[in-house]
Amino acid sequence: MADMQGKTVVITGATSGIGEVAAIRLAEQGARIVHVARDPARATATQNQLRRANPGVIHAMHIADLSLLSEMKRVAQEIATSEPKIDVLIPNAGAMFNRRTVTADGLEKTFALNHMGYFIPTLALLPNMVEGGRIVVTASNAHRGAVLDFGDLQSAHGYSGFSVYSRSKLMNILFTRALARRLEGGSGARGITANALHPGFVATRFGDESGGLMQPLLKVVKPLGAIKPEEGAQTIIWLASSPEVVSVNGGYFYECKPRTPTVHALNDTDGEKLWAVSEEIVARV
Repeated sequence: MADMQGKTVVITGATSGIGEVAAIRLAEQGARIVHVARDPARATATQNQLRRANPGVIHAMHIADLSLLSEMKRVAQEIATSEPKIDVLIPNAGAMFNRRTVTADGLEKTFALNHMGYFIPTLALLPNMVEGGRIVVTASNAHRGAVLDFGDLQSAHGYSGFSVYSRSKLMNILFTRALARRLEGGSGARGITANALHPGFVATRFGDESGGLMQPLLKVVKPLGAIKPEEGAQTIIWLASSPEVVSVNGGYFYECKPRTPTVHALNDTDGEKLWAVSEEIVARV
């Protein structure tokens, strides 16, 4: 077991599934956990589990709706103010929506939560990360088959819940690679790394509130082929704590092994275009 004593881990989506397991296991290794959640009751339940896992530190929770730009910025600023030293950042919160919903910011909700909900907090907290800090991004093999249409990033045409989710997971890998490039070299390099992962098809609450045909389908297939959250969280925990990957940057992992994502996920031109679009969106608020 890796030693996470004295380290601070910031994680989103830690009130259920692989995020909750990862947070608890890292706490058991000695880490202090700072987590962001939408539901206060679920956040409190996770907080109680973290206290039991590591009662020697004071864990922290923040409530925010990570589908809203103003909330992303607010909670990131709160954490930046209260956590001067962050060792590990794990953007993990995400969802799939069967019906197209537009947020108050005019963004399609999957794009807002699954991509901008990673982009904005990560960049806001980057200055607080310690030398050798790690950014661990939860992506998915659902990105396979996805292609970005920069003329319709908000999926206004021919919306399909799973296809839009798949594109958001492609964005996660493109974002991770673009971030990794920015972390390498230069006068400001501090040995911070960014890596993405596929947790596997995990039996969690994921998709339970997606609506439409996907919701009952997931309830049928999860018991048949899904792995348990404990298994799905292992690569997150490993990337966050293992000395084996201390200097690995810009990788994509599954079952604690490097994997090759699709050619579209390796398209660094698309990664830079996505970064530029994301910056333009950030500038709106």
